[in-house]
Amino acid sequence: MKMGNQSIVSEFLLLGLPIEADQRDLFYALFLAMYLTTVLGNLLIIVLIQLDSHLHTPMYFFLSNLSFSDVCFSSVTMPKLLQNMQSQVPHIPYAGCLAQMYFFLFFSDLESFLLVAMAYDRYVAICFPLHYTTIMSPKLCLTLVALSWVLTTFHAMLHTLLMARLCFCADNVIPHFFCDMSALLKLSCSDTRVNEMVIFFMGGLILVIPFLLIIMSYARILSSILKVPSAGSIRKAFSTCGSHLSMVSLFYGTIIGLYLCPSASNSTVKETVMAMMYTVVTPMLNPFIYSLRNRDMKGALGRVFCKKIFFCYQ
Repeated sequence: MKMGNQSIVSEFLLLGLPIEADQRDLFYALFLAMYLTTVLGNLLIIVLIQLDSHLHTPMYFFLSNLSFSDVCFSSVTMPKLLQNMQSQVPHIPYAGCLAQMYFFLFFSDLESFLLVAMAYDRYVAICFPLHYTTIMSPKLCLTLVALSWVLTTFHAMLHTLLMARLCFCADNVIPHFFCDMSALLKLSCSDTRVNEMVIFFMGGLILVIPFLLIIMSYARILSSILKVPSAGSIRKAFSTCGSHLSMVSLFYGTIIGLYLCPSASNSTVKETVMAMMYTVVTPMLNPFIYSLRNRDMKGALGRVFCKKIFFCYQ
């Protein structure tokens, strides 16, 4: 279609990952295994929390929501990536590209807010154990999750509407494996200053502030534990907080580096690898870091399987 001297783009071509042709099948199998691990691991957590009454607590309520978010977050990009790796023409319609961008922003933001809620839950549990059940009431937990959904909906919709107003000219090749917001802005032949300003301003609110709140929560947890030191408590605290903070740093560090602190020296390959870290690796590792290493989760897994075996022999 033509409008003046510009052509209206009806679809985009996703270049995908910079993989050699003879290694494509190997990487396809690897990414498929990672995606299945993400989906099955997180679904297992959701099922266990629903089936075991011992896990009906605020911490596991947030964990089940995080697992749901991880499944959806990974499903926004991975199926399309796997499909395109087997396709000769890895295209995506214009509307589909905007939809993918919207849900990508939505579930990444939702994960950000849920990580804050989980950090606050651990802070209250360790620093105010006697008041934990009073502070972390069911009403507060539901309010935190509902507020997360509302804020993420607003943020994702804002960026999607701002992107929809831009014009895209002849170039429709996205050097990425999904419809990344920054990659789309580079293709636009419109003035993108408003979009870039909103990304920087809203990114500070949606990413930097939650990241700082999480760091503060775990810092207070460590400070509280070190006031009454014991070898076991210190070892447990550093093991738990260290693993959680490593995942938080991986998730937030790559996103902040890509969108809020872009560098002209960043190559397309480097940006793609950084995006893979928080879109593929983090959702896959979250179940192991936050849940499956947990004694309560292991106990729930044993009780559910024992109950299943018991009923099978009845």
